[in-house]
Amino acid sequence: MKKNILWRVLFIGVTLLVAAVFFLPNTPVFHYMPEWWKTSMPDKGIILGLDLQGGLHLVYEVQGDKAVETQTDGYVRMINDTLSKKKIEATAKRNGLNIEVSPSGPQMASTIRDIYPILDTVSTGQTLVLKISDKEAARIRASAVDQALETIRNRIDQFGVSEPTIQRQGENEIVVELPGVKDPARAIKLIGSTAQLEFKIVDDTSSVAAQIPGSVEPGDEEKIQKEFADKIPADDEILFEKKVNRETGAVTRTPLLLKKQAALTGDLLSDARVSLDTRMGGEPYVSISFNPEGAKLFDQVTAANVKKRLAIILDNTVYSAPVIQERISGGNAQITGNFSMDEAKDLSIVLKAGALPAPLNMLQNVTIGPSLGEDSIRAGMIAGLIGTVAVILFMVIYYKLSGVIADFALVLNIVLLFGAMASLNATLTMPGIAGIILAIGMAVDSNVLMFERIRDEIRTGKTPKSAVDSGYHKAFWTIFDSHVTTLITAAVLFQFGTGPIKGFAVTLSLGVLINLYTALIGTKTVFDIINLRRDVKKLSI
Repeated sequence: MKKNILWRVLFIGVTLLVAAVFFLPNTPVFHYMPEWWKTSMPDKGIILGLDLQGGLHLVYEVQGDKAVETQTDGYVRMINDTLSKKKIEATAKRNGLNIEVSPSGPQMASTIRDIYPILDTVSTGQTLVLKISDKEAARIRASAVDQALETIRNRIDQFGVSEPTIQRQGENEIVVELPGVKDPARAIKLIGSTAQLEFKIVDDTSSVAAQIPGSVEPGDEEKIQKEFADKIPADDEILFEKKVNRETGAVTRTPLLLKKQAALTGDLLSDARVSLDTRMGGEPYVSISFNPEGAKLFDQVTAANVKKRLAIILDNTVYSAPVIQERISGGNAQITGNFSMDEAKDLSIVLKAGALPAPLNMLQNVTIGPSLGEDSIRAGMIAGLIGTVAVILFMVIYYKLSGVIADFALVLNIVLLFGAMASLNATLTMPGIAGIILAIGMAVDSNVLMFERIRDEIRTGKTPKSAVDSGYHKAFWTIFDSHVTTLITAAVLFQFGTGPIKGFAVTLSLGVLINLYTALIGTKTVFDIINLRRDVKKLSI
């Protein structure tokens, strides 16, 4: 055997072996491999997509205006601090996305604008109306989407879903796909929780606190807030502590009068983890730790409010309101609230991942069951099998021995394609299966082009070897051009497509590249081996 043919045979054998090693984790054989193989060799393979494995498809809208409102609240606090320091008797408050400062003097607008140039003046007069500039508001909205995307990704990573798809869609939407998720309701709650953690002092000294009922039934919260809206001090608010009866499971709400201004917020957290309270029969709670800045502030807050209650609030729900018995140094605290283990784990996840910069509005929620995924896999396998068998039979009947060679290239193409996808840990979807079938069709088309060229050369009286060489040479550029144009199309689909469209583009691209290899090297090598025999007078084609 000539050296160049031997090298091609060895190269084909090595690529087949490598493809088999990468694809092995997707076969039952992998479970019987020794432990050293499982730990040292590839162990992931091809991942089934949402439509094949089942799972959850969610589309969220990030409410960017809420992020602008939050930023506006920050400016309200800063303006009030500035007015207080300058001993100006005026008060700033937020009204929607506007900041109203009253009473306003003639120099008020320029005074505030000099300090906060990012604010635009809407109107002047007895009340000065300001707002965050349009350019800055647009930046805040865009930043809110980016931050929400990262926060959701962190939460899902800690939740343990393998190969999730989390990507931006349009200006303010986020698409989340969770293949194989077992508890959709829990996942949705975990993703959508805003996780705004605050620590506020309970205002038990106010005369209004004694008038507020000790507990209310769920659903009566709005009624209580309306009843006391005009009675509570301007810097106070009413929030509710959720309490669950251990024996009956009944839920009640305890209204608490709190200072509006948070003494501490969750953005100063450094860690949150689940612990068990051995004194309460192993009940889970969340242990939190602050960063150095937060620990210092927590120390100051607890020192200044000994014997007062400190409410721990998550998304406007009070989880606990313990009495500060003494100054707490070290920056550690606990959140208790009759949690189940899963609830405690999820709470620790959202706290560690950070709060969402703005609430999420769910636009789409599609749950795909595993049985539907199995049906899709079965349908895809049947379609692929029928198409492959039909092509194999056609090639053998029409091109005889050369058809067998083409079928060898086709099988080689499929094996290498699955191996390449496994090496990339690519996600296989139904459109991806369609891409594989299309790649198989292109592989057959390439062989048909070459075989017809070879037939033309044989009709001119050339020997089998000369006909094969000439046929491959003349068909090369036609095959190359068609494959390059297909690759360009696949690249555009991958760049601008989403989800399943990208899966289709990946499988099609890999199929096209491997097809060039199998058609121009694989089959040519077999023909060259046949033509090594000097007595070959006729080619079966």
